Amino acid sequence: MDIKITFPDGSVRSYEQGVTGLQIAESISPALARSVVSCGVNGETVELNRPITEDATIALYKFDDDEGKHTFWHTSAHLLAEALQELYPGIQFGFGPAVENGFFYDVLLPDGQMIKESDFPTIEAKMKELAGKKEPVVRREVAKADALKAFAADGQTYKCEHIDQDLEDGSITTYTQGNFTDLVRTSWIRAKSRP
Repeated sequence: MDIKITFPDGSVRSYEQGVTGLQIAESISPALARSVVSCGVNGETVELNRPITEDATIALYKFDDDEGKHTFWHTSAHLLAEALQELYPGIQFGFGPAVENGFFYDVLLPDGQMIKESDFPTIEAKMKELAGKKEPVVRREVAKADALKAFAADGQTYKCEHIDQDLEDGSITTYTQGNFTDLVRTSWIRAKSRP
């Protein structure tokens, strides 16, 4: 079954149901597909590999777009957390948002350890190594009880507090890349690949 996709200029194209933003970009041009980092579907910014199952309006975002920049930095925060998890076993994760000029991740290291500026090159090298693996990113909508169980099993006290106090069933999404899983309250933006 075909669906109709409307572009920002008002043009309309038909695609097979389940088409993704990345496939739409590829149908326009390989260069565009290489440069987009997320897409807007009916006004919601989503990852490029999410299937579109009904008629929709679409916008394709590059890094130069505010939405694309936010996607890239949010993905980078998750990549940073994955690197930190490998370098500092037992690390506790708080929040890792994209901000206006980049990203960060709140963390607590075990046994009073501290991250120093001299550690930055090692962390950056680990991020580059992980990005080079091009690990698939898996999105899952999860029940609150399942999210609590999974993050408790990983020893993530702050994530469990956040789930317990701030999140409701039907609003919890996780994204997994490699051995790292992060929590997102609502639909979250994801780049097609890592920085």
